[in-house]
Amino acid sequence: MNFRTLTLAAMLSVSALSGAAFAQDNPEVGGAAMYADKNIVENAVNSADHTTLVAAVQAAGLVETLSGEGPFTVLAPVNAAFEALPEGTVETLLKPENKETLSTILACHVIPAKALSTDIVGMVEADGGEHKVETVGGCELTLKAEDGKVTVTDENGTVADVTIADVIQSNGVIHVIDAVLTPKSAM
Repeated sequence: MNFRTLTLAAMLSVSALSGAAFAQDNPEVGGAAMYADKNIVENAVNSADHTTLVAAVQAAGLVETLSGEGPFTVLAPVNAAFEALPEGTVETLLKPENKETLSTILACHVIPAKALSTDIVGMVEADGGEHKVETVGGCELTLKAEDGKVTVTDENGTVADVTIADVIQSNGVIHVIDAVLTPKSAM
């Protein structure tokens, strides 16, 4: 079977079968331990670096979804990434009348499979330097791996660096990123 023809979901189902990690195997995020037996939301609420993301997930009504079975790969922007958006953007998105737009933006940070950094690097190498992936929100992201660093580029050309990789969750994995990704139609 040609490696290039494997879908992301098929490749990552193997990763989902790997053993669970304990908190000591996971990196700390935002000054908090991350537990592999807790889901994405249960861990994210403890990170001091993700208070804006947690507020956005709550405002968009996505807590139940991201607490679900998964598997999910969440590209989790830190607070500073939201602060770097144009002034007033976050406040506007958090308003109830913008729930649909906010939900779409957040869904562009969720890949419907478990993709560890080794999986991403393998796909990038197999595809000749970059790998395209579609998110739950319908966004197409471009993944690259160079010099030991993984980057994610959205449809608008925003490049996010993965600053903390492979934070194992009971329903997937989190990769902490330093920029907010948006769909072409959102901003």
